[in-house]
Amino acid sequence: MDDLKALTLSVCEVARKAGHYIKEERKGFRMENVERKHAHDYVSYVDKASERLIVDALRLLLPEAGFITEEGSATYDDEQYCWVVDPLDGTTNFIHGFAPYCVSIALCRGQNILLGVVYEITTDECFFAWQGGGAYCNEQQLHVSKQKAEDALLCLQLPYNSDAYKPLILQLIHHFYGRAASIRMIGSAAMALCYVAAARLDAYAEKYIGQWDFMAGAMIVKEAGGHVTDYQGNAHFTQGNSIIASNGIIHEELLSILRNFA
Repeated sequence: MDDLKALTLSVCEVARKAGHYIKEERKGFRMENVERKHAHDYVSYVDKASERLIVDALRLLLPEAGFITEEGSATYDDEQYCWVVDPLDGTTNFIHGFAPYCVSIALCRGQNILLGVVYEITTDECFFAWQGGGAYCNEQQLHVSKQKAEDALLCLQLPYNSDAYKPLILQLIHHFYGRAASIRMIGSAAMALCYVAAARLDAYAEKYIGQWDFMAGAMIVKEAGGHVTDYQGNAHFTQGNSIIASNGIIHEELLSILRNFA
């Protein structure tokens, strides 16, 4: 791949166009447009149409690449390059008109993430990074925070698999509530990762999520100087379903709890 920066900036434009479509559709959106994939996991025509728009545009940018997409509108057949696409991360937020929600796009070669783009629709913020190029929000370069645990703002999300995750989230809240500065749950994995990269959050953890949820955001955290692993502390997290992202300072404290639930 000769020019990752140029390709990344082109992907930013793809994400923005999909985001603008989503923003316009939100103005007249009705709850009767929502379908239930399974318990508490929703989809609408907006997710599906956004994905088709993104896939069509990315095929023009890199015709030889395959796709892993949340809504299944394209496939991966062991191509050298693979786009990993979430056309609307934070669908539950979107259908309720509750920010944030976003478009997330990553490009991978094997388990190696080459670039990541996340476009937050309600604030018109485009977070992006490419391998070795740093991380950015619009024109501003990003760097993770330097907060220690006692001053940290943590994001502990609530995945759809509530029965399996409930024991862990209760342990996490018990450990950090009153010990860290505070805890947030924002409803979008991709945005939680970007907020870690931008030093708005100091750490984030979630399990039972898909590659499309975390791949782009993980790249952005790493290029902003942060640390990303799975719940067992493995740096090779891309094929799993758990993710911890932090400023690096409080990573081991999170892992000390999470390793027991990996």
